[in-house]
Formats: sequence, C-alpha cells, structure tokens
Amino acid sequence: MLRWGVLSTAKIGRDNVLPAIQDAEGSVLTAVSSRSTTSAQELAERFGAPHAFGSYEEMLASDTIDAVYIPLPTSHHVEWSIKAADAGKHVLCEKPIALEASAFESLIAARDRNGVVVSEAFMVTYSPVWMKVRDLLAAGAIGRLRHVQGAFSYFNRDPGNMRNQVSLGGGGLPDIGVYPTVTTRFATGAEPLRVQATVDRDPEFGTDSYASVRADFGAFELSFYISTQLAQRQVMVFHGDEGVIEVKSPFNANRYGAEEVELSNQSHGQSTVFRFPDSRQYKRQIEAFSKAVAGEGTVYSLEQSRSNQAFIDAIYRAGEADGWVEV
Repeated sequence: MLRWGVLSTAKIGRDNVLPAIQDAEGSVLTAVSSRSTTSAQELAERFGAPHAFGSYEEMLASDTIDAVYIPLPTSHHVEWSIKAADAGKHVLCEKPIALEASAFESLIAARDRNGVVVSEAFMVTYSPVWMKVRDLLAAGAIGRLRHVQGAFSYFNRDPGNMRNQVSLGGGGLPDIGVYPTVTTRFATGAEPLRVQATVDRDPEFGTDSYASVRADFGAFELSFYISTQLAQRQVMVFHGDEGVIEVKSPFNANRYGAEEVELSNQSHGQSTVFRFPDSRQYKRQIEAFSKAVAGEGTVYSLEQSRSNQAFIDAIYRAGEADGWVEV
C-alpha cells in the first residue's frame, strides 16, 4: 500500500483527490498537513487519516508516508515539489506544476537525484474518455485530422480566489488553458510548431481572463478559447476529412454534462456515441501513480509536462506579438 500525505487542505483535494485515494487500489491516505494544526486534524478525521501535522515540513520529515499530493497555490508548486522529493517522497502535484518551462530543469533534477516519481496531476491523461479519443484517431475513424476546436470557460471575479491573484500564480491559461493543450497533444501524439494568440488581462486583477489561440501542428490546426469571466462551457471537437469526434464534458467529468464521445463518420453514414458513466479519472490517476512507484507502469512525465508548459509560454508570448510565434 502506498501511504499518502497531503500538503494543505485545498478544495480540489477535499472534493476530488482525497476521495480518490480512499477509493483507489494500492493506496491509503495516512496523513494531512496544514499551516493550522486544527485544520489538519479536522480533515484527517473527515477522511480517516491517522496522522495530522501542523506544518508541511513536519509531515515531509515523517516516515509515516511514502508519497505526497500537493494542491497548494500554484506559486508554491515548484518549491514544495522539490522539498518533497528531497525528503525522499514521491510527488503528485496539481497542475500547473510550474509557471514557465525553464522551471522544469530543477524539478527533473530533484526527481532524478532522489530516485522518486514526480508527476503533474493531469487526470485527463488517465481517463478512458481520452484514451478512446486517442484510439479513434489512431485507427483513422475520422480520416485525416485537419482541425481541433476547443473551449473551456467559467465565471469567477472573486478577488479572494487564487485564480485572480497574480502573486499566487493565478490566471486563465495556467488554470484551464493547459487542458485544451494537453488533451490535444495526448490524443494526437503531436506537438505544436507555432502559435497566434489574443490574451486579455483583467484591469483590476492583472491576471489573464481571456485567451483565443490558434496553434499550427503541421498536419492540423488547434483553435481554442478559454476564459475565467465567461459563462460556463467545455467542449473539444476533432474534425477530419471523413468524420468528426466531439468530446462532451471533456475535462471536468460530469460537471459540464454527461461524459460522452460522439463519433460521426460521414463516409460510412454512421454516428456512434460512447458513454462513460463512471470514468473516475482521479481514481485512475492515483492507481497509475501507485503502479509507477512499484515499477509496474508509467505516469505523465515531467518531460511531457515541460512540453505542455512550453506551449503555454508561447501563447503568452504570442499575446504580446503580432503574428506567429514559434513554440
């Protein structure tokens, strides 16, 4: 059993990842840490964890855990991922694990010198929904892929929310822009060559609140928009010369509608809907991580994450430029 500890009592942990650890085979939630002993004890009691620590350092020094899940504010991800790895702990860190591609050099070095597993928590890469999309594309179900279209938006202008605070690594591209990019790369196995973008910043918060992106992958294009100040929407569509794949609720399973992949193949005159009533992508992520620690599988690597962050970095540069920017 892989013994997990969590750094902080953040909402995404409470709502999604800690229940997944409880539900996953080969894992057990052993400890909770917080800057507040009371908060740590309350969350530990809620999830049945036997240990609660009033500091992150104390938990990392403990021999009661093997792996750490980090849902801290984005600006702290690199620092605490390295500290956890140097403490000999395996690390699953919420996305984005870093805010620029250059930061991955220190993360990869920490992983390698300590011989631990360190991975960014892209739960979508473990989802049967996205494995189905990848398999359909590989099988030529829509012929030659020419265009991918995506959108991810929600409305949040709460000044106290970390997504609206530059100092904590807030902004739309770090929070949700990473999803159209990572899923396109995962499903196609291709990397972007150059990008064009419009990036708007909130005049009060200074964070990027809207981005419209066009990316050239050589054989196909990706166009998507994201916003933290638009009505809620999620969609991804893959358009080929023989058909279309539409992914419903592609990122936040079931929150934006039923998890479905609809395949329309005009050449064969067929339309098929693949339904995933219980994809449990967070559970699958934890189980894959545990197997990787045991040497029985793989996780989304830091090298793959670095490529995705380089894509995001290029989008920011393109937002300041006139025309195409190389990734």
